[in-house]
Amino acid sequence: MNPQSLWVLCLLLFADGATFAFATTPLLLEYGKFHPAWQVALAGSLASALGSILQLAVIRRLLDLDVAWLRRFRPSRERLDAALASHPSTSFLAILLARATPLPDAPIKLVAAVVHYPLGLYFLAILLGAIPYYFVLSAIGRQVHIPTWVIVGSIVVLALALLLDRLRKRRREHA
Repeated sequence: MNPQSLWVLCLLLFADGATFAFATTPLLLEYGKFHPAWQVALAGSLASALGSILQLAVIRRLLDLDVAWLRRFRPSRERLDAALASHPSTSFLAILLARATPLPDAPIKLVAAVVHYPLGLYFLAILLGAIPYYFVLSAIGRQVHIPTWVIVGSIVVLALALLLDRLRKRRREHA
């Protein structure tokens, strides 16, 4: 299988969406060099949205477990239900806009998991939000041609920064 193929990108974006989703931007910049932006946007958004709903389903299951260490991640169910009931379209728009930007969407995903936001609507919001964002990033990748070593290096640096931040927070909690 050609490592530059659209299928490889889709597998990587699915895995990224189902896990920590920190490699999306570098992947889109890299694969934008090899494929038209519209192909990367459509196929990549679909793969990423599928990975995201898998992650949401797993997070939902974990939060439904009555385990002490997971309780601190669970916001007040009553407040979330009330907010969702009073503004149902706002939650769809919030998910869509969060996916359409490079900002982390973990808080919104956590709320969606707690309130059992419908997987189909979540998928649609992620898909519709990702398409324009993915298009822009892949078009930039096509125009700018960032060297692959820079993109891979950025993924490694980002992963290390996230790991160091986690370790630092853990050290503060135990001090």
